[in-house]
Amino acid sequence: MPNERLRAALLERGITPAALGEELGVDHKTVERWIAGRLPYRRHRYAVASRLKVDEAYLWPGALSRDQVAAASLSEVLAIYPHRSDVPRDAWEHLFAAAEREIGVLVYSGLFLAEDAAVQKILANKASAGVLVRVLLGDPASPQVAERGADEGVDDAMAAKIRNSLVLYRGLRGIEGAEFRFHKTVLYNSIYRGDDQLLVNTHIYGITAALAPVWHLRKVAGGEITATYMESFERVWESAIPVPEG
Repeated sequence: MPNERLRAALLERGITPAALGEELGVDHKTVERWIAGRLPYRRHRYAVASRLKVDEAYLWPGALSRDQVAAASLSEVLAIYPHRSDVPRDAWEHLFAAAEREIGVLVYSGLFLAEDAAVQKILANKASAGVLVRVLLGDPASPQVAERGADEGVDDAMAAKIRNSLVLYRGLRGIEGAEFRFHKTVLYNSIYRGDDQLLVNTHIYGITAALAPVWHLRKVAGGEITATYMESFERVWESAIPVPEG
């Protein structure tokens, strides 16, 4: 059966079988056989997925055994911090400073980040340089935000923190490459993305996010943990609405 996903990915990027074959050091007929449905060796699958910037599992679903997927997923975990406050300050800066394609922030308020002048500068510079910067904040008027405020024992302060974050992000919101949206989602975690790396701050009932654990993840070919969180971010983004001007 022809691999239509591979064919489409090549067409979308304007890459011919001959050009891909030359980059990978294989004959163009070999690439054509992959498009026709032949399964490449794993080193070639990895190289093709990296070149096309898509998941290996997207191009060749079912090519990896569950044991291989589990091993790759385990390799995605770079560090685990017992509390967000234990994450080194430079880890936040490096996450965003190293991004070349996109930066994403999914939070209720994320006030600690908005208050960080160094991070603000990095985000502004990245947006100005053409990096896609997307920030999702909880809708301060939504019942989800009110419920989270009650869960953390801060009540209306949660909505106030979101409004404070918006004020602090005023400069970044004025840059064309940055986009802000309100979401009305019950978050089970906050997500901070820099290209293929994530810091995921879990949410625990009755505990503020600063005291909850954080996972540092990096996408590995064949792994599924990072991709799962990235997909979650996209689902929230699609249902969110632009933050009103002013």
